[in-house]
Amino acid sequence: MKLFKYIIYISPILVFMAISSYHDLHKRDLGTKNNPVKLYFTPALDANRITSSAKELVEFLEKETGYYFETAVPTSYIAVVEAFGTKKADIAGINTFSYLMAHEKYGAEARLRIVREGGDTTYKGCFLTRVDSGIDSLADLNGRSIAYVDPSSTSGYILPKAMLSRRGIKPSEEVFAMKHDNVVTMIYQKQVDAGATYYSAPNPKTGLVMDARMRVLQQFPDVVKKVKIIGFTEAIPNDPYVFRKDMPEEMKRKIVNAFLKFVSTEKGRKAMFEIADITGLMKTSDSDYDGLRKMLKEENISLSGVIK
Repeated sequence: MKLFKYIIYISPILVFMAISSYHDLHKRDLGTKNNPVKLYFTPALDANRITSSAKELVEFLEKETGYYFETAVPTSYIAVVEAFGTKKADIAGINTFSYLMAHEKYGAEARLRIVREGGDTTYKGCFLTRVDSGIDSLADLNGRSIAYVDPSSTSGYILPKAMLSRRGIKPSEEVFAMKHDNVVTMIYQKQVDAGATYYSAPNPKTGLVMDARMRVLQQFPDVVKKVKIIGFTEAIPNDPYVFRKDMPEEMKRKIVNAFLKFVSTEKGRKAMFEIADITGLMKTSDSDYDGLRKMLKEENISLSGVIK
């Protein structure tokens, strides 16, 4: 009898504890309001431009998947890589070299790859200078100042730097502008003699430039007339959208499909173009980046070396 009374007495407490534990666990589930899927974007682009356009993407993803999302634009490529290690990032649109680091260190997985104007699935770096700089070839960069994007930017530092080194070209000064549009601005304003940024071919229909100069056209309408291209790097796979290794597979699948559905709509294409000049997305895998790994190995460029 006493045991029966005791069980009756503690039953509400046990039920309360069970319900509380369930709710606490539910709050921690990835994709819930208290633990949204964290989507990072490359820091090489304008944060304000990304944030405003990403709102439409987030609203679509939430409606399509039933998960909650939040976005962020870190201050550097390395910050994005390390965010996968601390689980502060679940998905990130990052550059190819940062992906290789995130995969090597934390097992991050490339699931989507950017498609640009004209169906381009690869891109390259380019060297820029002012038309009136007296620089007409890469050899002319010897003893001149040059702006790069970021130490881990594939098209804005890794490949351009390796190309100049192979040719024995030594600039007098090297600075990091941290963003592709900043590099173009520094060249335009004569703060440096030249710079390295990403390159995409002009729009085949309109002839509009699609390289980094496009990002400052509104600020400097004559930038195409005053800043020219004098050389290119090798082609590399377009930037991937990367997923944290231990995200549930079903969640990855649903989000990938939602991304593809979003960019298949006119509204989605417009929003993605505003975010990072994206006209489409395609499924990809880690093996698609083996060619870049081989290229870096041939150039004796190590991932750990760049991180340091």
